[in-house]
Amino acid sequence: MLKLSQIKLRPGHSQRALVKKAADMLRISEQEILEMRILRRSIDARRKPEIFYIYSIEVSVKNEDRILHRFRGKEGLVCSGEDNAYRFPGKSQPAGDLEQPSRAGEGNELSGEAHGEEAPIVIVGTGPGGLFCGYFLALHGYKPILLERGKCVEERQRDVDVFWETGKLDPESNVQFGEGGAGTFSDGKLNTLVKDREGRGRAVLETFVRFGAGESILYDARPHMGTDVLCGVVRGMREEIIRLGGQVRFKSLVEDVCVEQGQVKGVVLKGGERIACRSLVLAIGHSARDTFAMLHERKVPLEPKAFAVGLRVEHPQTMVNESQYGMRDPGELGAAPYKVTAKAKGGRGVYSFCVCPGGYVVNASSEEGRLAVNGMSYSARDGENVNSAVVVTVTPEDFGSDHPLAGISFQRQLEERAYELGGGRIPVQRYKDFESCVSERGNGAGMGSQDRREPEADFQEDKALVRPQCRGAYCWADVSRILPMKYNEAIVEGMEAFGRQIEGFNRPDACLAGVESRTSSPVRILRDESMQSAVRGLYPCGEGAGYAGGIMSAAMDGIRVAEAIAGG
Repeated sequence: MLKLSQIKLRPGHSQRALVKKAADMLRISEQEILEMRILRRSIDARRKPEIFYIYSIEVSVKNEDRILHRFRGKEGLVCSGEDNAYRFPGKSQPAGDLEQPSRAGEGNELSGEAHGEEAPIVIVGTGPGGLFCGYFLALHGYKPILLERGKCVEERQRDVDVFWETGKLDPESNVQFGEGGAGTFSDGKLNTLVKDREGRGRAVLETFVRFGAGESILYDARPHMGTDVLCGVVRGMREEIIRLGGQVRFKSLVEDVCVEQGQVKGVVLKGGERIACRSLVLAIGHSARDTFAMLHERKVPLEPKAFAVGLRVEHPQTMVNESQYGMRDPGELGAAPYKVTAKAKGGRGVYSFCVCPGGYVVNASSEEGRLAVNGMSYSARDGENVNSAVVVTVTPEDFGSDHPLAGISFQRQLEERAYELGGGRIPVQRYKDFESCVSERGNGAGMGSQDRREPEADFQEDKALVRPQCRGAYCWADVSRILPMKYNEAIVEGMEAFGRQIEGFNRPDACLAGVESRTSSPVRILRDESMQSAVRGLYPCGEGAGYAGGIMSAAMDGIRVAEAIAGG
């Protein structure tokens, strides 16, 4: 195979045009290209509104050595293709038929008892880390038991819809807890900065495609699925794990870990059921605060870690499209994303996080009396606004304590303020009012008026204003009351800097919503090179354990843990 790079074509081109471009580059006829595969497609908007796709592809042709010789010294354009196919390195066990995923949803009764003589592998959590760990173990003949405190994704969707419509929260089935993890109700972004020499990332994307995602995620530079597609993919993976002999149990909250002489022996579920295990994977997610507390009591080594806090900001999608692509309606290019960063005067980093083109701000709470927000997009990304979190880095030094769980206490304080400010609804404020309140407070003029509101009737009549696009009720409030002053000031500095990067980013009617407090886990469950805790047989995994930062990196970490278990 030959790898070709820097192939430039305009949007709207045909597949034939890509083949012709490749043939022209190689100086051969189109008929001499036997096979072609797209490796990567990115968007070049440096001369907007003149937009191009930039491709890297692999082709199979006759006389490859002769062509390679022709391009000696030009390896940046044409070189030998790389074999980056993923290979599971662990010890496989007899696994039966692995050909096609089952779509029927065979639901064998799950007792949680160990099958066979050896105690099973237990995985706690069915977010990307736990789900991919379980899936790859099942593919290679193991029969893991996956325990999920929340509900299956179908029931979880209904519970989340009820919460957004009525405000009635189910603490065990919500945007944070349930099959698929917190990423299920997000934009479904699949980019990662993790280096992928072993091909795990490609294996993750291929798995998503196998269970219903579009093939474009295999090569798009900024791939995403959307929450609607993610839900179907998650269900398909669960059904396949069951078909291969694994178990997936819902409403199964792990309340205790059984440890004897430094070795994990099992778990205890709410209600008292005990499940023995030889390996325990903790893929619990960043919001499993009660589980972190239990682990601390059991002397499992933990440490606090840095994360970020801030506010969601909404702008018209057309504004960002025009800034990024030079057009309000970019057609097949889709809703434009962005990435902005700045450094505040105090040295703190301020940056956009989890950009959701054509998306919604969602109430992502999981605890009574506390409110957190997140962003979400559907696969079409056809909402009126784009939103992102504008966040400020916080470190353990900001928590006011060196306790391993101090970051959780820090988060809870912010979420309690947000809940009180909105009475359980998402508090929203115009940027012009937020900046004014921050300025007044910074000048010693007090906290600002808590009763400052924008009349809903006036808001509805003025079509020029940005209209909040929320899942869950919202209200107008003084959002500057949520975060400590130094973070508010950093956000204002960031917004003004971003306005110089994207025209209109600091527009007066941009909508800010709070609080974005769960960007990543505030805790790390320590592990060594064998992927195990000091408690042997216990494998911390994924974002909640402190080893990932999104769907892709968490899924890849799940595969790494599966490899460690199979090779142990």
